Amino acid sequence: MSSKKYLFTSESVTEGHPDKICDQISDAILDEFLTKDATARVAAETFATTGMVMVAGEITSNCYVDIPHIVRTTIENIGYTGKSSGGFDSKTCAVITSIDEQSDDIASGVNKALESREDNGILTKDETNNIGAGDQGIMFGYACDETPEYMPLPISLAHKLAYRLSQVRKQGILSYLRPDGKSQVTVEYIDNVPSRIDTIVISTQHDEIINGFEDNIKIQEIIRKDIIEKVINYVFEKEQLKPDEKTKYLINPSGRFVIGGPQGDAGLTGRKIIVDTYGGYSRHGGGAFSGKDPTKVDRSAAYAARYVAKNIVAAGLAKKCEIELAYAIGVAEPVSVYVDTFSTGIISDDDITKIIRENFDLRPSAIINYFDLRNLPSKNGGKFYQKLSAYGHMGRVDIDVPWEHLDKVETLKLQASKYTCGV
Repeated sequence: MSSKKYLFTSESVTEGHPDKICDQISDAILDEFLTKDATARVAAETFATTGMVMVAGEITSNCYVDIPHIVRTTIENIGYTGKSSGGFDSKTCAVITSIDEQSDDIASGVNKALESREDNGILTKDETNNIGAGDQGIMFGYACDETPEYMPLPISLAHKLAYRLSQVRKQGILSYLRPDGKSQVTVEYIDNVPSRIDTIVISTQHDEIINGFEDNIKIQEIIRKDIIEKVINYVFEKEQLKPDEKTKYLINPSGRFVIGGPQGDAGLTGRKIIVDTYGGYSRHGGGAFSGKDPTKVDRSAAYAARYVAKNIVAAGLAKKCEIELAYAIGVAEPVSVYVDTFSTGIISDDDITKIIRENFDLRPSAIINYFDLRNLPSKNGGKFYQKLSAYGHMGRVDIDVPWEHLDKVETLKLQASKYTCGV
C-alpha cells in the first residue's frame, strides 16, 4: 500500500497588517472596558484605511473609556508613527466613533437563559450559570500531537516567523523593516505526519532606501539575505523539522513592498479568523473573536472547544481531535456537541462525547467563570485580549492562557479507562 503524500499550507500576519491593527484596537477597547467594568457588554468593530480609523458597535457599561486615545496608543505601539509610519500615522489619522448600547432584545436573552426563566417552567439549580448564549452559531476547537503546544505544524511555524519578523524590527536588528508583513509555510505530510518543509513565504514592508541603496534589485537582495539569516534560520534553529536543500524560499515575491498597512489595504476586525485559530487545518464556525466580551460564544465557546480538544489529545485519547459546539441565542446549554478524532481515538467518538458531557460544563457562564474571562484584563495589567489578537488565540505559550491548561488530563484518562476496560 503506497504512502499518502500531500502538502498543507498555513499563513500568519504581523501585528502591523491592516486587519490585525483593527483586531488589536477592538481588543484594546475590550480590555479597557473589562478592566473598569467586568460586566460590560462589548462588541467593538474597527475599520482602518488611509488616514482614518472608525470604531463602531454596541457597548453597554457604567464606565467611560477614551476610545480615540486607545486607538492612537495601539497604533503607535504597533509602530505606525514618525518616519516609519508608511503613510499611516498614529498622531495624524482621523478617529471616528459610532457606538450604541447592546440591544435590549439581545440583553434580555443573555441576562437570563431560557432554562432559568420562570415562564418556561424550568428553573436551574445553579443560578450562577444562568446566562444565555449571546448569539446562535457554531464553534470549533482542535488539537493534535504535531507540536509541543498541540497545534498543527504549519500554523505554528507561520506564527513564529511572523512574530520574529516583528521582533527584529522592534529590536532594531533589521531597522529598515516597517510594520506590515506576512508569513506562510507549506509542510509536506506523509501518512498524516509532517515530513519536510516544502516552501516558506515571507512578505515584509520596508523602507524605500536600505543601507544607502535605492535600486530595488539591490534592496530585495539585502532583504532576502537578512530575512533568511535573521528570521527563518533563527526560528528553525529551535525546530526539530528543518528546511532542506529542496525547500523553496519566496521572500517579497511581489518584488517591492513599501506601501503597506492601512494605506496599502483597508483593514477590518475579524478578517483573519483562520490566522487566529488553526491555519485552516481545522474547520471554523465563521465567528471572529476580537472586540467581543465573553458572553459572545463566538469567543468563549471557541476557547472552551480548544480546551476540551487539547486535554483529550494530551490525555492520549486521540492523536488529533476536533470539537464542534453549537448554541442558540438566549439558551445556556449547547444544542449539540460533536467530536471527530479522525479515526485516531483509542475509544469511539461517541464514548469521547459522553466523557465530554460528563466532565465539561459548556454553558456560557460556566465557561466564563472557569476561565475567569471577565477578569483576565484586570489581572494582567489591563492588557490581555489585545495580546491574543496577533499571532493566534490558540497554542500560545508566551502568555498564561487558561484554555491552554492541561488540568483535565488525569480525569480524562480515568474516564477513558472505563470504556477501554469494557466497564
